Amino acid sequence: MRANNYNENNINENSEVNGMNNEYNGFSTDGNSPKDTKKNTATKIAASLMAMVLVSAGSIGIYRQTNSVSANTAAETETASETKENTNISSSAVIKNMSMITTEDTDGNVLTTEEVVEKVLPSVVGIESTFTMTSSANSGSYYNFGGFGYGQNQQPQTSEATGTGTGVVITEDGYIVTNAHVIYDSEYGAGLADSISVLLNDDNTYDAEVIGYDTDCDLAVLKIQASGLVAAEFGDSDELKLGESVIAIGNPLGFELMDTVTSGIVSGLNRQININDKSMTLLQTDAAINSGNSGGPLINKYGQVIGINSSKMSASYSETSIEGIGFAIPSNEAAKIVEDIIEYGYVTGKPQLGISCQNVTESISRMYNLPIGVYITAVTDNSAADNAGLQAGDIIIEVDGEVVSTFDELTAKKNEHKAGESMEITYTRNGVDNTVTVTLDEAVNEKN
Repeated sequence: MRANNYNENNINENSEVNGMNNEYNGFSTDGNSPKDTKKNTATKIAASLMAMVLVSAGSIGIYRQTNSVSANTAAETETASETKENTNISSSAVIKNMSMITTEDTDGNVLTTEEVVEKVLPSVVGIESTFTMTSSANSGSYYNFGGFGYGQNQQPQTSEATGTGTGVVITEDGYIVTNAHVIYDSEYGAGLADSISVLLNDDNTYDAEVIGYDTDCDLAVLKIQASGLVAAEFGDSDELKLGESVIAIGNPLGFELMDTVTSGIVSGLNRQININDKSMTLLQTDAAINSGNSGGPLINKYGQVIGINSSKMSASYSETSIEGIGFAIPSNEAAKIVEDIIEYGYVTGKPQLGISCQNVTESISRMYNLPIGVYITAVTDNSAADNAGLQAGDIIIEVDGEVVSTFDELTAKKNEHKAGESMEITYTRNGVDNTVTVTLDEAVNEKN
């Protein structure tokens, strides 16, 4: 679905695969019965691949077209974040499972590679997500600045695509953790998957319910109607040592290679990595992590999950050779996020402005004589932005005294604060610059 390029610890999405141009994109800130199946789904997955073998495990895996293209009369749609309240399990039960304080369970007994795999493999699942992809005939877009249309206004077309990833069972009654990008597409605008299925190690599949997800943290929690599952044991990622042996299990390139096991060491701790302008603190490993491993476990020598595999460095757009640089979300951080998602449906404490916006690029600036910045297309009622007096049509040009020219820069500045904190926003309205103090709300969904 996406191709991530890494350059000096900076990972940027590249949307040229499908002809999209990010600078014209709009942004919004604001139980089933099992079905028998088999792991070998080569004939299913091989059907009409979309030439999107992902170069990062910060990606789903493989995408394939599954139906003919049809016209869609809607010029533009917004996919809202969906979270569902859990009524079957308390967050404390999950956190007990993911407490990370498991040294008493290990007794210091180091397991062989075979023993580690035997212990964890029953907890590793395959995840298949089906998306509705929308694009116009010429990949153009249409936006409105100050009442003036801009771009190509052609009817978009829709098609169905399916991606695969990996997940980890965290409770015996069917709660599963994976990466958010396995079930939510932000690269091509598909949003939350239309349907999600989970393939267990015993070859049965279940339809999955989305309990919640967070694209900034890149974690999601799913629930299937099953019982008697083998929940993975989680370890304390803060106790990891540089050079310690680790194992990764996942489904690279689809389910025909399901349960692939790779090994390596902890190559780095507390790596500050920027993934699509979102800063994350991650574990680094040289264990092979490929497209489709997303959401799978990184495991220590005691058979405990100490990370959720998320991304890898790629030299797809560079002449420099890059090998064996993968990243995982530390288990201790994952536990906090999972706790919030299950208890609240979202990650608490994140700041929110309450606006929808789009970039005023250099070309748009020249065409409409507007300042380069972030154009507000809508303001949510009673939001932080609304309470500060911001309006649709305002163009944000500075935050806390620093120039911002894109949505990503605005988001980065906002994320330097916590909910309840204030920041200064300078904006242009009718050619006049103004500065206001905005007290940030707590984000309870995927909007900004």
